Amino acid sequence: MTKPLLSIRDLRVSFVSDRTHKDVLHGVSLSVERGKVLALVGESGSGKSVTGLTTMGLLPRQATVTGGSIRFRGEEITGHVPRSLRGAGIAMVFQNPRAALNPTRRIRDQLSDVIRAHGKVDRAGLQARLTELMHQVSITDATRCLNAYPHQLSGGLCQRIVIAMAVACSPDLIIADEPTTGLDVLTQKAAMDLLLRLTRERDMGMILVTHDLGMAAQYSDDVAVMRHGKIVERGTPEALFRSPRNDYTRQLVAACPTATSLLEAPEATVARQAAEPVPLLEVRSMVKEYQNGFRAVDDVSFVIRPGECLGLIGESGSGKSTISRLVSRLVDPEGGEILFNGTPISTIPAEAFYRASQRRQIQFVFQDAAGSLNPRYTAYRSIVDPLLRMGPVPDGEALRALVVRTACSVGLSEEMLERYPHQMSGGQCARVGIARAIIVSPDLLILDEPTAALDVLVQAEVLALLERLRRERGMSYLFVSHDLHVVRMLCDRAIILRRGRIVEAGRCDDIFRAPQSDYTASLLEAIPHFSPGASV
Repeated sequence: MTKPLLSIRDLRVSFVSDRTHKDVLHGVSLSVERGKVLALVGESGSGKSVTGLTTMGLLPRQATVTGGSIRFRGEEITGHVPRSLRGAGIAMVFQNPRAALNPTRRIRDQLSDVIRAHGKVDRAGLQARLTELMHQVSITDATRCLNAYPHQLSGGLCQRIVIAMAVACSPDLIIADEPTTGLDVLTQKAAMDLLLRLTRERDMGMILVTHDLGMAAQYSDDVAVMRHGKIVERGTPEALFRSPRNDYTRQLVAACPTATSLLEAPEATVARQAAEPVPLLEVRSMVKEYQNGFRAVDDVSFVIRPGECLGLIGESGSGKSTISRLVSRLVDPEGGEILFNGTPISTIPAEAFYRASQRRQIQFVFQDAAGSLNPRYTAYRSIVDPLLRMGPVPDGEALRALVVRTACSVGLSEEMLERYPHQMSGGQCARVGIARAIIVSPDLLILDEPTAALDVLVQAEVLALLERLRRERGMSYLFVSHDLHVVRMLCDRAIILRRGRIVEAGRCDDIFRAPQSDYTASLLEAIPHFSPGASV
């Protein structure tokens, strides 16, 4: 019998400080064969990333391996991974690409460091390898990206750069920790197809850490479900998703969005769409052009009515984030008009908009929930911050009562208000971000991938929360997302963007049932396939 490429047996890891001792892995055992993909799925805090970091030898100082064994290519590496193995033997695609990249160095230099660390290469050979890597991860504007700093690239491009770093030295094992979180479905498919092809062709192994069950179903040979630092169930995707034995696995499968998932009764959606009130937001022929002549937004027009959710869909660089910034008046357009409640707001300079009365009525919920919170602020201080900046501020106990009511409305207990971001889970940070946005009672919420980094159970809770808040408060949403199933569940209408222009717009049901654009059809075909209760 062939020995596995990676073998982990009874692995135990604890986080120890002066005051606390917390066991985070409780006897984890798994193996990865050459040419195979193992998916690790589970909620935030289940131990998926810790398992990957332990294998790489990248645990923080306060973490200790207290038991078990890790063998790679037959060699014992528990607690000590030789530097020569990192990158050339085992490589990792990190979940947060911006944090994984050095903000002070160009992409070209960072990729070159990885290549040169594991072999000598001349200048011509290095340039050829850099160009090849850019092509492999579907980056068409290679020269611009190689000469850019991380902050000059979109999240999707940064994610592709991190994948390029991981495959640069042809490792035997790749640990991909949420490798497609910030990518649109087309780029996501291209990246995963690349990783899978490399795994098969080079006889590598891959551990795919993901909360996307569709991704696990489509790209893995084996799936291990983790919860509370233990593996609670393991099997092939077909067997595990068709007939899960563990109650927790059944909860994950039930919470995963599919082509038929609903947040509300179909008749409620039809009734809301039948109403035609005066638009809350109207965008007319909007144009945003940067100094290099690049048009990020080109002649875009749309409306959002009171109580309506409009989805923005498109690949990285299609203009979704730029439109969000324009509508929220964080940047100025070069052309067109933006009307809010019938009043032109595009004529107000972005740097002066914070003084406008409409500032309170347009609020933003950011993609990186934890990163958008001040690490020095408690949840209470973060939630109350917009009131302190824009007023009016209730007196004394009335302010505390308002914050507690707002927190409770998004599912946060009063006890959670005294916690800092690092003391909260991703789902709790997301709820703080939503509470901070709604405490000033806005009319329009701009939601930029608010569930992208959340596991399916927390994502289901946040989506249900957003739908409830929309019904109760009558708010409108501009919902930016790469997850087309989530858009179909939450949004009334959708806009499909490509290269700054609208290629299709209409009711979500119509778009998903019968897309009119070839590009829209390609987006729908690229959605990772997941069919609980049926063979995948």
